[in-house]
Amino acid sequence: MAGYKLATYQSMQGPRAGVVVDETVFDAAELSGQASYVSMLGILEDWHRAQETLQSALAKGGEQAKALPLVQTRLRAPVLWPSAIYCAGANYSDHAAEMAKRANRPEEPNPKTLGLKPWHFIKASRSLADPEATVQAAHYTQKLDWEVELAVVIGKKASYVDVTQAPAHIAGYVLHNDYSERAFQLERGGQWVKGKSADTFAPMGPWLVAPEDVGDVHRLKMWLTVNGTKVQDGTTANMIFGVAELVSYVSGFMTLLPGDVISTGTPAGVGLGMKPEPRYLKPGDVVELGIEKLGTARQVVRTFGN
Repeated sequence: MAGYKLATYQSMQGPRAGVVVDETVFDAAELSGQASYVSMLGILEDWHRAQETLQSALAKGGEQAKALPLVQTRLRAPVLWPSAIYCAGANYSDHAAEMAKRANRPEEPNPKTLGLKPWHFIKASRSLADPEATVQAAHYTQKLDWEVELAVVIGKKASYVDVTQAPAHIAGYVLHNDYSERAFQLERGGQWVKGKSADTFAPMGPWLVAPEDVGDVHRLKMWLTVNGTKVQDGTTANMIFGVAELVSYVSGFMTLLPGDVISTGTPAGVGLGMKPEPRYLKPGDVVELGIEKLGTARQVVRTFGN
């Protein structure tokens, strides 16, 4: 068992990778004596050795690294910067049902029973933001929506990986809020990427948690509130295509690199699905979210430039 979480924290010298144990953050490069571990990507690119190296250093009491109080440390998005962020669409049964109801159409059968495959869209990696980010709502933003999601971080290069082999390529999991400008996503034609990729539209973190510390990734509670009102209250048990299936499927079309992210979809309760009318975010709104074992995050919506 790993027994620690990986994070990126803001130091006087800039962002650096950290190892979080209870309420303490250790600098990963200082702790391990590995200069390349200064960044999360440096750790993930050496993932086959990094786990043992960090575990061994912690067993020695972290004597080589200064202990930073977690409460006084600013955490950044765990992975700066992934080469790609892939997102699974309509991958929760309850979310698919609410979208069918919103569109006044019959609920569709489980796609797996029809022999169908998952489908994905890309979210620009520069939409990445910190877990406590200020979300930028531009003056043209009309239908800003939320989606609490579990995201997978790749730790080992994956290409044409079988489902049974996929877990060996996963470094861990992070909390992700997949913000969307629904007007751009759904009303402008073309691909979804344009409604998913504005600056700050992908807050992630607070940290990356190893699979062995998560346990059954398909049995985690997840939730999201807007101004204190719970709007999403779901579970990863409602995933249609599981984590290993998603990793395997995407790897069949493109090579996944260490640090790449696959976000696995959202449960019911998004603003677009609300009745009688959709509900969207506005400047001043506070969004809080969490997933069991992965931590919590909080974002405030502000008008762009404020």
